[in-house]
Amino acid sequence: MPSLRWNIAISVLFTLFGGPALLLAYIPWTITRFRIPAYETQAQIFFAAALILVGLLPLFGSIVRFVVVGHGTLVPAAPPQHLVVTGLYRYVRNPMYVGVLTSLAGETLLFRSRGMIEELAMAALAMHLFVLLYEEPKLARTFPDDFRRYKRHVRRWIPRISPWNPLA
Repeated sequence: MPSLRWNIAISVLFTLFGGPALLLAYIPWTITRFRIPAYETQAQIFFAAALILVGLLPLFGSIVRFVVVGHGTLVPAAPPQHLVVTGLYRYVRNPMYVGVLTSLAGETLLFRSRGMIEELAMAALAMHLFVLLYEEPKLARTFPDDFRRYKRHVRRWIPRISPWNPLA
């Protein structure tokens, strides 16, 4: 079993140089050069920045939970060894993806770019297909009873109002 330090290092590197950074930094930079249109008001900039920051919270929370609770990483090749059903995972099955899409929506509002709208749509579709075709079947094979129970109580994309209690 990999060490805690190893899992942290893999997760941080994947976040900085893999999927999250690709979607939230590298592609937006390529599309917009991070230029905010001159007609943006302070209120629009504040709202977009708030969406970006709020969306980052589930991403960073997932990194911590995958490493500490799941004893794994965000990288599909080194997944958690335990099904993570705590924190925001008590409300929605994919808080990390919901968070990334929320941040991406904030960037789309901030930069007002057709390319960003296209990236947001493609990212949402790609995440949905990844979850549907790879992630959920893998979780069902790896954690058959736990994932079946979790799936019955927590929706894929739309958060519950109250947290699910896995001990109930």
